[in-house]
Amino acid sequence: MGRMLDLKGKVIAVTGAGSGIGRALALGLARRGATLALSDRDTAGLAETGRLLGNYPHSTSAFDVTDHAALKDWIEGAVQDFGGLDGIINNAGLSVVAPFADCPKDDFNRVMAVNFDAVVEGCRLALPHVRARGSGWIVNISSVFGMMAYPTQSAYNASKFAVRGLTEALHLELEQTDPGIKVIRVHPGGIKTNVARNAKVIATMPGSVPEGEQGDAFEKAARTTPEAAAETIIRGMEKGQHRVLIGPDARFIDWMVRLFPVTHMKRIGMFLGGSQ
Repeated sequence: MGRMLDLKGKVIAVTGAGSGIGRALALGLARRGATLALSDRDTAGLAETGRLLGNYPHSTSAFDVTDHAALKDWIEGAVQDFGGLDGIINNAGLSVVAPFADCPKDDFNRVMAVNFDAVVEGCRLALPHVRARGSGWIVNISSVFGMMAYPTQSAYNASKFAVRGLTEALHLELEQTDPGIKVIRVHPGGIKTNVARNAKVIATMPGSVPEGEQGDAFEKAARTTPEAAAETIIRGMEKGQHRVLIGPDARFIDWMVRLFPVTHMKRIGMFLGGSQ
């Protein structure tokens, strides 16, 4: 794997830093000596992350990642405030629950705008600054739902498969042109965050978990804490890994998709705790 990459003194931008994996990433990176530019649309959550960071060097900026002008101002502000940018972790995300036929266009497009379009723009805006450093990181959070499809998650699946494809292509390109920049795609399994609980439930499938109980069901199935997930991502950054799987469920799904490319869903529906 080669030598470990040092995060001390590096300037890292993190979206979705107001809770969950984003907050845990901020705390974990700060403890390793990184300087942080943090964003989230949740002003209160972001302020709490800032409070937890205390005197660790950081800045916070509250905005919606679909506002690309604000995203640009945030990244350029980080470069101005801290003298450069060594990496970005595109972590912000959301989900809606609905079979494709029942998912309103605006809801589908909102998921794509947050989970994919904002990741594209984050990469586009951060890359010149990371290139100017000669080395660094582009980290994009996909999902196990970027490896396998799941009923009622067509929008989320589409966005996370798209993040996977984007990140794969960027990795292959920069491996040739900028080998010092590590492009990492992250596939978390069930993480004990608010993504499922905060998901907008539009409709469910017959025989699935009743509306209003999805959050509780996900909590039971989730196997990994945000802190453990963040630690796995940070270790992946230090090792310069291209792909990071988080949790035993992610590793299991990875193998099942490889071994049973057509029939894996029938085999792992029960494992996920959802509908068959």
